[in-house]
Amino acid sequence: MSVQQYDEIGETYEGFKSLPMAHYAESASFLAMLGDVRGASVLDLACGTGFYTRQIKRLGAADVLGVDISTEMVAAARAMEERAPLGVRYAVADIAELPEPERPFDVASAVYLLNYAEDAAAMERMCESVHRSLRPGARFCVLTQAPAFRFDGPDMAKYGFTYEPVGEGPIGPRVRITALLDPPVEFVTSYPRREVYEQSLRKAGFHDLTWVPLHVPEDGLRDRGADYWADFLANPPLTMFHCRA
Repeated sequence: MSVQQYDEIGETYEGFKSLPMAHYAESASFLAMLGDVRGASVLDLACGTGFYTRQIKRLGAADVLGVDISTEMVAAARAMEERAPLGVRYAVADIAELPEPERPFDVASAVYLLNYAEDAAAMERMCESVHRSLRPGARFCVLTQAPAFRFDGPDMAKYGFTYEPVGEGPIGPRVRITALLDPPVEFVTSYPRREVYEQSLRKAGFHDLTWVPLHVPEDGLRDRGADYWADFLANPPLTMFHCRA
């Protein structure tokens, strides 16, 4: 998805988080992996309209900076901060060219970032930039497209999204994802191969990489039932990992 497409979506992006996959599995899984951030400084990358940036601050992080390349996304995030102040900061920047912080961060978080790299070299630049922003031993927590997702599997529409391969890119399949809002919102991204993620992170200096599957929280099972989630759990379109600087 281009920067222009994100600029056009703006605050509509918040609607993505109301769809079942994002509302239940994505949010609960990512925040559980992120863990205890009380008192920490957190760099939230590809923050969009600040959905997770705000969540991280509410979890007790001392300092939270959300960064996104989209001016309109950041404008929407700042508008929400003005309406309901939490003390979150936002900045517009290319993640591959982050300015070196005065103080390195304790944690970096990224939801849908690395899958937008044009090629392996671009992903490496992103990872190097993130690494420079973190103190030694800091955690980097990522939610991204799942390399093992089978596009010929059961339809994911009941979870709020559809996935259509549209060709092969330098780092993996190119896929048109449709968020089934009213009206629907389409965007195209890559599904990078697992080795592209791992090599880019290792070259940037990250270590202790651990892949983490998404789960369905208790409220998702209660509200929708276990059978509803069977197709998602058998073939999840998303995955997560964490590593250390």
